[in-house]
Amino acid sequence: MYFAKSPNWLKAFFPSLVWKISKAENTIYITFDDGPEPTVTPWVLSVLKEYNAKATFFCIGDNVRKHPETYQQILNEGHAVGNHTFNHLNGWKCNSKKFIKNVEECANYVNSKLLRPPYGRIKPKQIRLLKEQNYKIIMWDVVSGDFDTDTMPDECLNNVIKHTENGSIVVFHDSIKASTNLYFTLPLFLKHFTIRGYKFDALTI
Repeated sequence: MYFAKSPNWLKAFFPSLVWKISKAENTIYITFDDGPEPTVTPWVLSVLKEYNAKATFFCIGDNVRKHPETYQQILNEGHAVGNHTFNHLNGWKCNSKKFIKNVEECANYVNSKLLRPPYGRIKPKQIRLLKEQNYKIIMWDVVSGDFDTDTMPDECLNNVIKHTENGSIVVFHDSIKASTNLYFTLPLFLKHFTIRGYKFDALTI
């Protein structure tokens, strides 16, 4: 189960995490989890370039190890990157020492103090330990649902069109699993908000 729009009560429960960015001008923060992937990620980059959009890629360390050229392409094209652990660990299902070690292993491949916990699942102790290492923990305002095989492409598009607003951090996935929904949704999402005068920035906090 997941919320297409992160509820206010959840944001209030974890106020030290970043859910949304306040901006005076109309700005959206697109993020991609689980890459880099050598077929999907380059396609994403080409679509972003078409709309002059910048994004933030939360990379799995082991995928960077396996696909360094794709990771370098993300950097070369001016996008931001973040840590998504080395093995996509669920913080609720492992002890804090193991989780932090996996983050540190990812950091050997991903030079960033932005971190998104896989599945959005992280324990208070893990938050505290990561903050001691100066990580900014990035959650989200809107989830596209592209990863959900029970979600049809038009539903995925509706999720992001309906819920995204100024300052929203929006989650997509540059993965094979999400590709069917992603290929349909991302260009239409970018077109919709570009026409309405929005710009798309990478996270720099």
